[in-house]
Amino acid sequence: MNIIDDYSFGRIVINGRVYDHDVIIYPDRIKHNWWRREGHKLYPEDLKDVVDYKPEYLVIGTGASGMMDVPKETRKYLEDNEINVIILNTYDACKKFNELLKKGYRVVAALHLTC
Repeated sequence: MNIIDDYSFGRIVINGRVYDHDVIIYPDRIKHNWWRREGHKLYPEDLKDVVDYKPEYLVIGTGASGMMDVPKETRKYLEDNEINVIILNTYDACKKFNELLKKGYRVVAALHLTC
């Protein structure tokens, strides 16, 4: 199980390991150096692997200041695939991910670590 130990602007610690690029956290693995089609906008194709994983929840961290945009088309794509979507700044997203994971939900976090 991948627990987030700490988050600060541009840096996240997961199970004691430090990452300094955007990540997608699955319960059993971590996709580090997560790149999107456009840095501050999240498109459906950026989340294809997440949809294939079929989590109950996807927690999206939009950055320390919440600058990453999650358009309606992306939210609809996730909801159409029966994924509950939670969109928060990355500080709050980290807390929510840990909370849902500890409650036993099948949850994934897609986290933008800067702005």
